[in-house]
Amino acid sequence: MRKSSSLTVEQRLAAVDLFEAGFGHAAISSRLGVSLKAVQRLEARFKIWGRAALEHKPTNQVYSFEFKLALVRQFLDGEGTQPELARMHQLSSPKLLGKWVQIYREQGEDGLRPKTKGRPKSLPGTAGGEVNELEQLRRENQRLAAENAYLKKVRALRNQPRR
Repeated sequence: MRKSSSLTVEQRLAAVDLFEAGFGHAAISSRLGVSLKAVQRLEARFKIWGRAALEHKPTNQVYSFEFKLALVRQFLDGEGTQPELARMHQLSSPKLLGKWVQIYREQGEDGLRPKTKGRPKSLPGTAGGEVNELEQLRRENQRLAAENAYLKKVRALRNQPRR
């Protein structure tokens, strides 16, 4: 169960009982006096996980590149809808598959590959953190030009008459 959910534990349990009794999300929403969207999200998870949808999972599941690519291709080949494939492969949400499909359409297969995290170790264009002599001279020139401009400004402020 998520901390950010608008449903309390009691409301979730009651909603799941009503799902099992055959009630729809609109009827449950009005009966419990809660948001229709929250009940719809709970119902989508309930259809996939059953009563396990009430449990909170502390960590995010990590899926391999091959698994993501296979699921995206199944969806694009028309082998099932997002909810069906999510249920079949026990994804946490059908939206996850939709996100993968969108990334695949925009970036291709490489978009589904795992990304490196954190800041790059060196500047782009420099090999292994080595800076050539020309780049060093350019940086020193910029630093000296900034220092020169600063000193000129200080001198001009000192030479101003006092008010």
